[in-house]
Amino acid sequence: MLKRIVQVCFLFIGGTLGVFLLPNLLQLVNFEDIPFINNPYMTAFLGAIIFYLLTFWVVEFVVNFVKWFEDSLVKTPAVEILFGSIGLIFGLILAFLSGLPISRIEFPFVNTVVPILLTLLLGYIGFQVGFKKREELISLFTLGNKGNKKKAAEEDLDLPAKTLKILDTSVIIDGRIADICQTRFLEGIIVIPQFVLEELQHIADSSDVLKRNRGRRGLDILNRIQKDLPVEVQIYEGDFEDIGEVDSKLVKLAKITQGIVVTNDYNLNKVCDLQNVQVLNINDLANAVKPVVLPGEEMEVQVIKDGKEHNQGIAYLDDGTMIVVEEGKNFIGKHIDVLVTSVLQTSAGRMIFAKPKLLERAL
Repeated sequence: MLKRIVQVCFLFIGGTLGVFLLPNLLQLVNFEDIPFINNPYMTAFLGAIIFYLLTFWVVEFVVNFVKWFEDSLVKTPAVEILFGSIGLIFGLILAFLSGLPISRIEFPFVNTVVPILLTLLLGYIGFQVGFKKREELISLFTLGNKGNKKKAAEEDLDLPAKTLKILDTSVIIDGRIADICQTRFLEGIIVIPQFVLEELQHIADSSDVLKRNRGRRGLDILNRIQKDLPVEVQIYEGDFEDIGEVDSKLVKLAKITQGIVVTNDYNLNKVCDLQNVQVLNINDLANAVKPVVLPGEEMEVQVIKDGKEHNQGIAYLDDGTMIVVEEGKNFIGKHIDVLVTSVLQTSAGRMIFAKPKLLERAL
């Protein structure tokens, strides 16, 4: 279909050039005696035939170029296209206004070539300015409407704005995000960028067995979120080709859409904080919902192994919290009642120290 459209366009171009240029060209090569030289219908027909014959050589190049241009536009975010086009329009308007006085100069080179150069130069500069300054322009427009939006949200509580939650690769592979979505604690629209999907697919195709299993698990989690859970899921098709790292692309996407990055990556969490991007860390949520344990409380645990210190035993709660049982080495493999002596919160998580209740009774 595209090939036929290109051929039709060549026919129209050839017919138009045949009417305006072919008579002068024939006169230039001393073919003034040809009967149809002044007949516009015949020259249009002849020009169309010539250009149609040219399509057999150039149509494939034109079609490939159009497809490449179409793919580039589809992959480019709509915000970038919009602001780039606005900048281009302003550049062309400025070039037109600047060319009006120049076109009145009675000098062949100045009044013809300079306006064309101005149009190309200012149009390019306008597009680049609009494209590269889009984030500043967006913030300029949003700052003016922030107060009105906040007031409208307070007046109309039945229509809350849907916040975008942008998932990164680590939180998808982790899998807990599916359970959080199922409990409806995560509101708004779940956004899965295309470049995250490509990274997951690359991991799933890895020759390393562990990486391959992690990638396939992530794809299964996404399939569950999209089909089985009561959340709205959108795939972001755009990409930022000038940025190589997926984490940097996520931060940029969150800035453009004013969304929230959902992750369990500590480094990405810090980068988002430094760049004033909202972030939700699944590990922080997991630590926050762990049951509170106070010194003096009793609990039943199973001692799994011995600890690093002398006569220590190690047990675990259901949420993975480690319990260090003093004098618990002799109870390895047994279920015992223990008394909590202290709770230590570290960067790696929470650690509970306890001692067997039988020893407390003996004392």
